[in-house]
Amino acid sequence: MGDASFRTQLQRARSGETTPQMLRVAEAEELSPDLVRTEVAAGRMIIPANRAHPDARPFGIGIAARCKVNANIGTSSERCDPAGEIDKAKLAVALGSDTVMDLSTGGDLAAIRAAIVEAAGVPIGTVPVYEAASGCDRVEDLDFRDLLAVVERQARSGVDYMTIHAALRERHLDATRRRTAGIVSRGGSLMACWMVRRGEENPFYTHYDELLEVCRAWDVALSLGDGLRPGCLADAGDEAQYGELDAMGELVLRAREAGVQVMVEGPGHVPMHEVKEQVERALKAAHGAPFYVLGPLVTDVAPGYDHITSAIGGALAAWAGASMLCYVTPSEHLGLPGPDDVRRGVVAARIAAHAADIARGRPGARERDRAMGRARHGFDWEGQFRLSLDPDTARRVRRESGAVAEDENCCTMCGPHLCAMRLDAEVSAAGRARR
Repeated sequence: MGDASFRTQLQRARSGETTPQMLRVAEAEELSPDLVRTEVAAGRMIIPANRAHPDARPFGIGIAARCKVNANIGTSSERCDPAGEIDKAKLAVALGSDTVMDLSTGGDLAAIRAAIVEAAGVPIGTVPVYEAASGCDRVEDLDFRDLLAVVERQARSGVDYMTIHAALRERHLDATRRRTAGIVSRGGSLMACWMVRRGEENPFYTHYDELLEVCRAWDVALSLGDGLRPGCLADAGDEAQYGELDAMGELVLRAREAGVQVMVEGPGHVPMHEVKEQVERALKAAHGAPFYVLGPLVTDVAPGYDHITSAIGGALAAWAGASMLCYVTPSEHLGLPGPDDVRRGVVAARIAAHAADIARGRPGARERDRAMGRARHGFDWEGQFRLSLDPDTARRVRRESGAVAEDENCCTMCGPHLCAMRLDAEVSAAGRARR
């Protein structure tokens, strides 16, 4: 299993030790090392850092840190281009994604995962049941030993956090039959099918302690998956969603007791006016564990633009206390995302996260915006590009707008004669001359 003397970030924080990873997080977040250690010890912050993945840049995911962004990539049985997925992982990280999840279900999964772990340079997440189900004809043929073998294999390969749908209980399934959209989580539907076809309780729940042993041995952070997240607004806040959420609370406490870092995943599709309530309820139910949300999408009717519906909900969720946003791309509900989808998804999620960091008063968040204001007023175009969340796109838009190099103190929207900032500079100069 591993070195018996090895201790996780959580165990070391509880003993009063400040690890190198905690120091790096403190520096990046402009927080004191003592605060970071205290938050990790309390379970309000996690630092996914598998001991088999020492080269990954450590990030703190928690309410005291800036809001993080995850990008999902991965092959499918219909489209399998491993090199393309590596390129998407690198692009996501270059655009500022803090973690990457490999959700591959097609091709040589171990080789694809190993390449992503090596290439990304950030913490990597997975959903182990995907690999387990991809290797068999019927999910019910898997027993817990099969599932645990995949978890341990992925842990040894350097995966830093894993989504496990352990809180989805057999007793929750009746409530899903009254839903509009049913079960929309792929992992959730696999576990539901396993339980129904075998007539047994969720094996990740019944064998949870064994799962925790593997996670502790490698310091794999556990992400309790929301297998019953709402897949449309009509299902938001229903009995199924909240039943699973309440079950997560027990599993959070058991993970912490075992020395395993843990966060919980959340919705899904939620109307704007319910986002804050859902986040606050989740934080209470999960005893303050970091909350990781997919979206939430605030409307169901924007296929092709769900990076926007997600960014709206994500900003509200992060402002209310969510610690990490999983990006949603324009391809959500439609197909496997391409590179341009990845770009749009990451940037939209980063906009939401940054807006929330400003609202939450996170250290350094507003300084970047102040600098942008100064750069715009001073027609410092290179400064504006450098400060933007997507410099390449900013440069391209400026270039394609037809702006001329010989008169850079304006843009092509107003032109040189009606440019507000040029006129303001003239007004300011006149005012100084009168003094």
